Amino acid sequence: MAYIPKNYARLETDYREKALKLFPWVCGRCSREFVYSNLRELTVHHMDHDHSNNPPDGSNWELLCLYCHDNEHSKYTEADLYGSTVVAGEDAQKDVGVATHNPFADLKAMLDKKKR
Repeated sequence: MAYIPKNYARLETDYREKALKLFPWVCGRCSREFVYSNLRELTVHHMDHDHSNNPPDGSNWELLCLYCHDNEHSKYTEADLYGSTVVAGEDAQKDVGVATHNPFADLKAMLDKKKR
């Protein structure tokens, strides 16, 4: 279980303000974009689940919408329930590779063909 300090509310305000200055206002999972009017729905997630680990460069934080943040934490509840394991930050470390498909690669040829 993550250690949550007694002065958590003040710490949360501090690192939240820093994170919102460091990162674009976009959910790191679903890519939902935020503006000032709905910014309260964007949360700061500690990737290692240690709320006292707040490096000034933000390397332990990611901005997640409320829904993705809840989903991230539910992984641990489900792991406890079903006897599996989850490693904090594991999915962020996975090499997802680079997209190789280019749907517009032959666009010019297809348009030329259609004109005939």
